[in-house]
Amino acid sequence: MRDEGPLPDVLPTGPAADAARREERDKDMSRVVPVVLCGGIGARLWPMSRSQSPKQFHPVADAGSLTFFQSTVQRHRAGCYADPVVVTATPHVQTVLRQLAGLQCEGRLIVEPFARNTGPAVLAAALEIAAEDPDRLMLVLPSDHVISGDFDSIVADARKAAEDGRIVLFGITPAYPETGYGYIVDGGIFRHNAALRRVAKFVEKPPREQAEALITSGSAYWASGISLFAARTIIDEFRRIDPKTFAAVSLAFENGIRKAGQVHLGGEAFRHARAEPTERIIFEHSPHVILAPADITWSDVGSWTSVHGVGQQDEKGNVFHGDVIATDTENALVRAGDRLVALVGVPEVIVIDTPDALLVTRRGRCQDVQKVVELLRRSQRLEASRHKRREHEWGRSMSLLRSGGLDMVMLTINSGTSVNIDPEPGRKLIVTRGTIEMFDGPWRRSVGQGEHVTLDNLQPCRLVNAGAQEAEALLMTLRPTLMLAAQAGVSHHVS
Repeated sequence: MRDEGPLPDVLPTGPAADAARREERDKDMSRVVPVVLCGGIGARLWPMSRSQSPKQFHPVADAGSLTFFQSTVQRHRAGCYADPVVVTATPHVQTVLRQLAGLQCEGRLIVEPFARNTGPAVLAAALEIAAEDPDRLMLVLPSDHVISGDFDSIVADARKAAEDGRIVLFGITPAYPETGYGYIVDGGIFRHNAALRRVAKFVEKPPREQAEALITSGSAYWASGISLFAARTIIDEFRRIDPKTFAAVSLAFENGIRKAGQVHLGGEAFRHARAEPTERIIFEHSPHVILAPADITWSDVGSWTSVHGVGQQDEKGNVFHGDVIATDTENALVRAGDRLVALVGVPEVIVIDTPDALLVTRRGRCQDVQKVVELLRRSQRLEASRHKRREHEWGRSMSLLRSGGLDMVMLTINSGTSVNIDPEPGRKLIVTRGTIEMFDGPWRRSVGQGEHVTLDNLQPCRLVNAGAQEAEALLMTLRPTLMLAAQAGVSHHVS
C-alpha cells in the first residue's frame, strides 16, 4: 500500500462544486500535452502490421478512415489540449508528419535512433516539455488503442492530483478476465479526491485463474498504459529511482540534433538507457502513483480477435472490410485487399488479405500469429518487415517482381516532388505516365511517357515531377547473373 503523503484538504463535493471545478479545469486543459508513443511493431496483427509499417499507421476500419495514430491524436484535440509531442523511430518520421498534416495538426517529434521501450521514450518527452515549463502536465498515450466514452472528463478530474505531484494511472473497468493485460489493484479511498483511488499493487499478465479471481474481487482494473503527471514529477522520479537511465536519456537529449520541431536523440548515450516500460522502471516503485478508474470502452487492439471485437458487426457477428461475400458464416473478420474474398460455411474465421501475404486463422488462435512472424524473420523473408506497396514522402512504390535476377518496382511520384535513385549496373527506368525531369550530375533531360533511360552511372540521379498530375515510372534492375546470361545468349528462367 502506498502512502498518500501530504496534500491539501479534501475538496468540496456535490454537483455544483463538481461542475464549477470541471469548468475551471476545462479552461486550462491546454496545459495538458498529449504524448503519443509510436513505438511497437504489432506483430500479432501481421500481415497488416510489419516492422517498417506498424499497426498504428494503418486505418482503424476501411481504407480512407483515420489510422490508429490519427485517431489517438484527434481524440485529444478540440482546443482542450496543447499540440502533441510524438515519440517515434527514425524510419517513421515522414509517416508521422504526413498523418499529422492529414489532420491539419502541428506537433513536436522526439525521434529515437532505436527502440528502448516506453520508459526512455517518456523521459525524453518529459525533458522536451520541461524545457518549456517543468510544471506542464503530460498525458501519455499509446498510439494504437481504441477508446469510446467520455474520457476527457476523467482526465479533467485527475488534473489537480497530477498538478500536486501525483502520477495518475488510468485503469479500465474490466469486461472479462483477460490474461494478456496487466492489472492495477485498488488500494482504497484517496482522501483528497473521491474520483481517485490508492494503488495496492500491480499484477502483470496473470494466468486465467488469477485473472478470474481479480475480476471477482471487484477491486482490479485493466492497466491501460495511459498516465497523467507533470513533467517535473516524472523527471524527478527517474533521477531518484533509475539515475543511470536518467543520465543516459538526458545526455541523448542534450546532444540530440534539433531541426524543424524535431529532436533526434543521440544514439551513443541513448543505448545506455534501460530498455523497460515506464511501469517497471518507475510506477511499481513510486509512492506517488494513484489510480483513476475509467468506466469506458477500451481496447489495445493487440490481436485480430480484438479488431473483430471493436469492429462494426452485422447481424451475424461478422466484420467485413472491402469486397467480401459470405454465406453460412458467423463471427468472422475479413479484411479484403484488391480482390474479392468469398466465404462459405466457415464460422469464426479470420482472413487478412494483402498484396503479398494472406493470413487465415480462427478466433482464439490469433495470439499465435506472432509465431508466423518469427518464422519469417528466421527465414529472412521480406514479408516480415515490409509491404510490397509502400507510402513515401514523394509518393508510392509497388514491388511487382523480386527474383534472383530481376527487380521491378512501380514508382508513383506526386506532383511537385522528387525522389533520388541510386545508380546500379543493369538499372533502367521506363516512364509509363506523365513526364519526369531527370537530373543526372550536371545533365538534365525530360523523359516522357513510353521513353526509357539507363541509370547505371556512378552517381545518383534525381527524378522530379514538375507536372500537375502524378507521374508513374517502372524501375527495373537486372542482377549480374541474369546480365551475364543475357550477354552470353543463354536462356534464363526467372522464377
